Order: sequence, then structure tokens, then C-alpha cells
Amino acid sequence: MKFTEAILWPASLLYGAAASLKARAYRAGWRKPRSLNGIVVSVGNLTVGGTGKTPLVLWIAQKWLDEGEKVGILTRGYRGKAVAPAQNHTGDLTTSDEVRLLKQRLGDYVSVGIGANRFEKGQQLASQDIDHFVLDDGFQHLQLARNVDIVLIDALNPFGGGHLLPAGRLREPLSALGRADLVVINRTSNSPAIETVIRRNSQAAIFYAQPKIESIRSMLDNQITDRSFDLKGVKAFAFCGIGNPQGFLATLRDSGAAIVGHRFFPDHHRYTGRDAARIYSEAAACGASVLVCTEKDLYNLNASFRGNLPLVCVTISLGIQREDEFWHQINSIAKQRKQKT
Repeated sequence: MKFTEAILWPASLLYGAAASLKARAYRAGWRKPRSLNGIVVSVGNLTVGGTGKTPLVLWIAQKWLDEGEKVGILTRGYRGKAVAPAQNHTGDLTTSDEVRLLKQRLGDYVSVGIGANRFEKGQQLASQDIDHFVLDDGFQHLQLARNVDIVLIDALNPFGGGHLLPAGRLREPLSALGRADLVVINRTSNSPAIETVIRRNSQAAIFYAQPKIESIRSMLDNQITDRSFDLKGVKAFAFCGIGNPQGFLATLRDSGAAIVGHRFFPDHHRYTGRDAARIYSEAAACGASVLVCTEKDLYNLNASFRGNLPLVCVTISLGIQREDEFWHQINSIAKQRKQKT
């Protein structure tokens, strides 16, 4: 155990006790989750940071849309600030990068309920006849009942060092995997070691997924254009403010880009003029010919990103192995749970 982990260990014990007590209260029926009149699929994880939740939320929402369902996404809208709602808009408008990404990808075909009280937001959407909900980052949000619990695990750092917050990155003990219906291991196609840990704590069906680049497009005035950009062999300087920056670099390298430098910022980082100047300076020092950021970063840029180097944005989706079986499992579990209520 590292020195900092040892110092924070007592706080982790308290955190773990509180998390376990909360889960036990719902499991024993001392506290009861509130139910929406519809199907609720939760997408969450055990650790803080990025595991690929947003791409999976998009994947599920799109599958339902393709089947003609009316879909709502329930999300906290982390670090977003509410702004005046547009006419006929369902739900709140926000500056949250994740919510703006969801709206950009799905348009007005999906309604987004934004707020800490996901049940209240779900009721508002249900009043508009929406009856299929994706609960974003919902594994620990036990206040809202769900029909299916999906847990994502990132193969690059699956269990956050094995310690609970604040000593490690675990939100709950590994035993919480016992609540999961489906587990998706992201960024690999096979990991017996991770499966072994999961099997000690859960009988959930295990699937694998890998991020895939959907598009790489040039940007102009901080807006994505229709112009595609080929990164193969190009000297690129990558920057991002996301939960798993190393995963972003790995995806870029898989695309054939020559990453000559990078700069990471905290998740949901709002870029300043000083940040832009630092990025351009470091990129020039590395001999980079292009700057690369994620789609989520797009919503946190400012007007300072107008330099001599072109800026491109990478759009990433999730490729799920055995996706037909995965989708069948989601619907089968949801149907069984719905019949019991």
C-alpha cells in the first residue's frame, strides 16, 4: 500500500461502511426505491472516472429508437448549469458537456431529464408518454428502481487499485457486483483475470466491448465540420478532460496516429485562454502537425483555440461483442422483472 493510500485508509473504511449500509437498507427493504411506469435500464460502474458509460447509454437509446420506442435519458448532468429552456423542449437545457453530447448525437428523438432527483425527472418525462428510460451513472442511485442493472468495467484499470474512495477509486466494495445483471468489460476482447474477480462476487452474464472511432473531423471556430481528417501517420498532440485519458490515447494509437505529446486535464474541464496557449506551445515543441481532442471536450473549449495548428475532434462509439445476445439479455431481464411488479 502506498503512503497516501495508507493515510487515507481510515476514511476509506468509513466510506465503505456507509456505502454498504445504504445498499443493505435497500436490500432488506428498510428503504424502498421509487418506481417509474416503464422500463428502466441502469448503466453504471464501480469506480470513479471513465469506463464508457456515455457510449453505452447512446447505444441502448438508439436501439430503442430503432424499435420505435419513446425514450428518455435520466442523468445528473454533472457540472452543468441550467439555462432557459427552449419552447416545447422536454426537460432542462444545461451546459453539461455530457448532456450536450447526448443531445447532439440523438437530437430531439430522445428527451433528457436532468437533475439529482432522477425519479422526479422520470415522472416529468412519463407524463409525455415516455416509457423507456436509460438511467445514466445509476448503479449507486438506489433511490430509483430499475429493471436491468448494467455495470461497466474498464480493462485498463478495472478495480481502481482495489481500494475504496478516497484511498482508491472504488465507489463500492467488489461485493456490490452481486447486484449487477450484466457486466461489460470495456477496452479488451478477453480477460480471464478480470472475469475471475467478477465471478467471486457475481453471477451476471459477462460481455466485452471496445471503443471504436466513428469519425475524425476537422473543427472550425470550435464547431465540428463535415470535413473528415485522416490521422494515420500524422504527428498528433492529444489533449482531453475526461475520466480515462489513457483510454483515449490507446484508441488514437489504434487509429494509426503518431502521438508525439499529450496534455491531460481534470474530467469536465472548462478550457481557458491560458490552457489553449499551453497546449499550442507544447504541441509546437513536440513537432505536432495537428491537435486532437474528444467529442466531450468540444463543449468545453473557448475562442482561444484558433492557432496555427489544425484542431480535430474524435467521435467514439462502443462496439459490443455478441451484441445481439447482449440486447436480447437486456430485454429478457427487463420483461421478467416487469412481469413481477
